[in-house]
Amino acid sequence: MSPRLRLAAAILALSAGASLADDRAPSVTVATAVRGEIRETVVVTGSFVAREEVLISPEVEGLAIIEILAEEGDKVAAGQVLARLNRQMLDVQIEQNAAQISRAEAAIAQARASIAEATANKTLADQQLQRTRQLQQTGAASNDQLDQRQTASRSANARLDNATNALRLGEADLTLAKAQRSDIELRIARSEIKSRVGGTISRRTARLGAVASATGEPLFRIIAESAVELEGEVAETTFARLRAGQPAIVEAAGFDKPFAATVRLVAAEVNRTNRLGRVRLALAADERPPLGAFGRGTVEVARSQGILVPLSSVMFGQPATIQVVKNGVIETRQVTPGLRAEGRIEIRQGLAEGEQVVAVSGSFVRNGDKVTAVTLSNR
Repeated sequence: MSPRLRLAAAILALSAGASLADDRAPSVTVATAVRGEIRETVVVTGSFVAREEVLISPEVEGLAIIEILAEEGDKVAAGQVLARLNRQMLDVQIEQNAAQISRAEAAIAQARASIAEATANKTLADQQLQRTRQLQQTGAASNDQLDQRQTASRSANARLDNATNALRLGEADLTLAKAQRSDIELRIARSEIKSRVGGTISRRTARLGAVASATGEPLFRIIAESAVELEGEVAETTFARLRAGQPAIVEAAGFDKPFAATVRLVAAEVNRTNRLGRVRLALAADERPPLGAFGRGTVEVARSQGILVPLSSVMFGQPATIQVVKNGVIETRQVTPGLRAEGRIEIRQGLAEGEQVVAVSGSFVRNGDKVTAVTLSNR
């Protein structure tokens, strides 16, 4: 065959192939709409913190630490002794105070005896004065005798007043000594550093021999009730979907199994600088990650049963649309989207279970186009 004939035959063959290709419908990947459950989640990343951290500081000044009874990581009960301070000086003061109390009580007893004696003398002096006045009226007593009886009566009254004042002074001294004793006993009680709450000691700064001071660093830090939370920040676009009580799963660095948790706190404001909102997730397990460790929480904000398709199959706009393949022909429909999670989306209206949709929206096909469907699993 001549070269010209071979070229003509090749052109005819290409023309025939092009005609066959034009008659074949283009292939598109489709996914089947299925009914199932979808859960929408929000991711929270941050660090573990104590829900409430109680600071334990000495309540008495100037005493040295002589004994430490608790370490970091120990679980303690409310009222448990964590450390002891040197109380020798306070023991000396309590002995001195006991002597002051005894002295005041003796003074009170002496004053009461003096009052009894002065009262008797006053009664006798008053009786003698009365009789002398009666005798003077009959002329049996002189004016000098009357003056002596009056002076004796006034002296007896003065001695009674003096004894009464001595009793009051003794009682005041006793009250002061007892108040001082209460103060010393309180300081002695505070020489034992006790935990105010039950929980876990997260930090100990107490050192043997150090002089305790309420103005310095706390001697102990306690995680109240051993309650640890994940504190993180969430973008304001998803922050509004978080509510207290929502279930969550928390993963901690260094732990193989995740922790069950719930949303305990959703802050009332968003940071104006970075547009992030603060969230706290309370852990439910007994085992606790260390404070300051990194954690990642997944919060379930919504759950639904409905028709599910790949997220890529929906073209978002006003309204949202989806391309359905029915009998090899593209049909564009308006749909009402719902929850989105893990690359899937819920279609609440506009699509039935079992229908096939174009897996990737905007695949250069239009309403009414003929296509060849290639099924894609949407699981």
